[in-house]
Amino acid sequence: MSTTLWITVAAAIATYLTRVGGHLVLSRFERIHPRVEAGLNAVPAAVLTTLVAPAVLGAGPAEWIALIVAALVALRGNLLSMFLAGAAVLIVARQFMG
Repeated sequence: MSTTLWITVAAAIATYLTRVGGHLVLSRFERIHPRVEAGLNAVPAAVLTTLVAPAVLGAGPAEWIALIVAALVALRGNLLSMFLAGAAVLIVARQFMG
C-alpha cells in the first residue's frame, strides 16, 4: 500500500477512536455542566476557523470575492448553497483574474 493510503487509514482510525472515546466518557455522566456543553458546541467553529484562516490570510482577490459571496449566501441559504456559490464564484473569478 502507498504511504498516502496508510496515512488516510491511520487518520480515519484516529478520528473514529476520538469520537467514540468522547462519547464513552460523556455517556458516564448523568448531566453535562453547561460550561462543558458550551465548550463542546464551540469546537466546530474553532476547527473551521483553524482551517480557513491560513487560506484567507494568503488569499488573493478571487478568493476574497468568493468568501464574501459565500458569506452573503450563508445569511439566507443553507450550507450546500453557500458552498456551491462560493466554489462557483471562485472558479469564475480565477479564470478572469489570472
